[in-house]
Amino acid sequence: MAQAYMTESGNGGSEPEPSGSRFRRRLAELSKDPGIWRRGGVIAAIAVLISLVMIFHAELPNDVGNLGSLTETFLPWLGLAVPLLLAGAVLRKSATALIALVLTGAVWVNLFGGLVTDKSGSGGNLVVATHNVDADNPDPRGTAEAVAKSGADILALTELKGSAVPVYEKALAGTYKYHAVEGTVGVWSKYPLSASAPVDIRMGWTRAMRATVDTPHGKVAAFVAHLPSVRVKMNAGFTANQRDDSADALGAALAAEPLKKVILLGDLNGTMNDRALSEVTSQMRSTQGAAGDGFGFSWPAQFPMARIDQIMVRGIRPEASWTLPRTGSDHLPVAARVTVKP
Repeated sequence: MAQAYMTESGNGGSEPEPSGSRFRRRLAELSKDPGIWRRGGVIAAIAVLISLVMIFHAELPNDVGNLGSLTETFLPWLGLAVPLLLAGAVLRKSATALIALVLTGAVWVNLFGGLVTDKSGSGGNLVVATHNVDADNPDPRGTAEAVAKSGADILALTELKGSAVPVYEKALAGTYKYHAVEGTVGVWSKYPLSASAPVDIRMGWTRAMRATVDTPHGKVAAFVAHLPSVRVKMNAGFTANQRDDSADALGAALAAEPLKKVILLGDLNGTMNDRALSEVTSQMRSTQGAAGDGFGFSWPAQFPMARIDQIMVRGIRPEASWTLPRTGSDHLPVAARVTVKP
C-alpha cells in the first residue's frame, strides 16, 4: 500500500521543534526586518510623553485650568495606556515602541507599584473611620448603622445635612457615647471628647472642626474636614481655587496644633499626589500610602477612580488601611487601624 504522507528525520521519525528554537527563529526573522525600528513611531512618542508626564507631573502648570492638579488627581490611571499601546506595538511589530513601553511601565511601577500590594499589618490599638455621607443620602439611618459596624473607635462624618443630624445621632448612640457636631462635620467617639471647636478654612461656614479625644493611650487631636468641591468645566478647566485656599488654611491649623498625636479625617476633595494639598500632606502621613491594601479609591462609589477621602496621622503609626462597603452615599467609607503609643 502506498503511504500518502511520511516525514523523515535523522533518527527515522518526526519530533516537534522545541519552543525555544521557534522563539529564536522568530526573533532572527524579525531582526532581519528593516522596518522593525522604523515602525511604531507614534506609539513610541505617546509612551514617552506619558512617561514624562508621570515623572514631571509636579512641573505641569496650574495657571491654566489647574491642569497640574487635574492630572495628579488621576495620575495612576495613566498606566492603563500601557497595555493598550502594547497591543498596538505588537501588531505593528515595532521594537522602538516596545522599548518605549518598557520604560513607561518601569516609571509607573516605580511611582505606584508599592500601592498595588497589601502593606497592612496586624498591630494597632485604635481604629478610625471617615465617611462623606452625602447630603442627599436617601438612607441616613442605614448609612450610620453600616459605618458603626466597622468597629471604629473614632468615626468622622462629613456633609451632614442639618435635618439628618438627629438621625445620625440616634443611630450611632448605641455604639458611641460621645460626639460633637460643628456645622456640616462631626466626630463620634467611644472615648471622651473635649475642646470641640470649628476650624476656619476660609469658606464662610463651618466644614472643619477639631476635638481632643482622650484615648486609653493618651490624648489625640482629631481634625475633621470637608474641603470645597472641585469641578471640571470645559470653559474653566479644573476649578479648585477655593479648595486650594481652604487646604492652606487647614494646613496652618494643623501646624499650630500643640498636641503631638494628630489624626486628620475627612473628604479633602484631592489625592495625595495633588500638589495643591501640600500644606496638609507635607506634615501628615497617609494611612493608605503607608499601610493600605491597594489604591483605596473612594470616589465615586459606583466606580471608584480616586481616593479623595483621607485618613492622615502625625505622631501615630499606621498599621492598616482599607475601604468599607458602599452605603447610600456617593463616597465609600474608609477606615484605618493605627498604633497610639502612650
